[in-house]
Amino acid sequence: MYNSDYNRIPEDREPIETEQFHVYEAEPPKQKKRKGAARFVALGLCCALIGGLAGGGGVLAYNHFAGGSTTIYQGSAPTTAVNLASVDGHTVLTPEEIYAANLGAAVGVNGDVTTNAWGYTVRNAVSGSGFVISSNATSSYIVTNYHVIKNVQDIKVFFANGDSYDATLVGGEEDNDIAVLRIEVGNLQTVTLGDSDALNVGENVYAIGNPLGELTFTFTGGYVSAKDRSVTMSDGTVMNMLQTDTAINNGNSGGPLFNEYGQVIGIVSAKLSSSSSSEASVEGLGFAIPINDVRDMITSIIENGYVTGKPSMGILLDDVPQAAQQYGVPAGAEVLAILDGSGADNGGLQVGDIITAVNGTEVSGSSDLQSAVSEFSAGDTVTLSIYRSGETTTVDVTLDEENTDRNAAMDELQQEYSASQQQQSQQQQQQGGYFQWPFGW
Repeated sequence: MYNSDYNRIPEDREPIETEQFHVYEAEPPKQKKRKGAARFVALGLCCALIGGLAGGGGVLAYNHFAGGSTTIYQGSAPTTAVNLASVDGHTVLTPEEIYAANLGAAVGVNGDVTTNAWGYTVRNAVSGSGFVISSNATSSYIVTNYHVIKNVQDIKVFFANGDSYDATLVGGEEDNDIAVLRIEVGNLQTVTLGDSDALNVGENVYAIGNPLGELTFTFTGGYVSAKDRSVTMSDGTVMNMLQTDTAINNGNSGGPLFNEYGQVIGIVSAKLSSSSSSEASVEGLGFAIPINDVRDMITSIIENGYVTGKPSMGILLDDVPQAAQQYGVPAGAEVLAILDGSGADNGGLQVGDIITAVNGTEVSGSSDLQSAVSEFSAGDTVTLSIYRSGETTTVDVTLDEENTDRNAAMDELQQEYSASQQQQSQQQQQQGGYFQWPFGW
């Protein structure tokens, strides 16, 4: 029995002030008549039930008409009321208290799910989970995974009390698999964020989510199995993750992972599973994005619609093929196209250049280059080592900021390049060449 108030924001949690929002850190069928000896059996059962239960523990006993006796023991326990505990960052809460304290801030995120795990068509199924991170007088912000809402046109969120609202996408960061939604209703309960860096392996953690899209608002628990796991996602993106044996399934993605204080320390994101029927099934390998890794990104998305300060060079890249390396061409990231007016253009990069290092750190391909430059911020100047026309030289490039306009310009550049290279790419693919969809950045 939960004593919860979904729309109450606890008064003892201090908010972090930003320009636009607050994020809180703390009748059964009749039986046929039986004749003969069976009547005595029924009578014996009733007497035993009435007498036994009156004693508290409960004993059900009867004598079979063929002889002998059977005793069934029935226990009893008091009903426990779970109060809405305060998430203050100092008090360790019971699992029941963690669930009660945060259920009102957990949501299901609607998607295009039309069948369940057993092949039946279902309605109002959800494709993922999320949680309310901020709420003011008129609107509320919800965090989920980017892959939960990717390519979904009509987004709706559902609460445990039965309320549902249309949601709009404020912004997202696909590389870090986070997205922020907004609903036009205010003064909702929010979660309290914790410190994911302070976690220890072996600590208890808990999740609220919607496994299989139908078993809504399910509570699961486990341990922190490992920290700082480099996990390669299905699209090739490498992410830093918390590993947990907390039960995670389809539909849990985007939901909150709580520590034993009831604070959100992670965003449930993935589960490792075997892809071959000949392999043993994989159990107890779930992953969550550490909240410290994306806290500032979430704030930036809420305030600006995108992650500010994220660097961009304004170039299309591809990896140098192994075949070319056999002829003395170094491994690196080949420049395929350059955006006019970008930092790369102003810095003197040219199409055909192969970037081999950033500030002295070697890179073997486009992924390495992206990882190296991501350590910097927009406005920083980096020195790129490049291989050009058989010689090695350096160029200094001031990094631009990745934003909505820059992304649109890069999309256009990518389309233009792909159109001009379509015939060549088809020929190379047929011949086993290396051409791939270029990496724009």
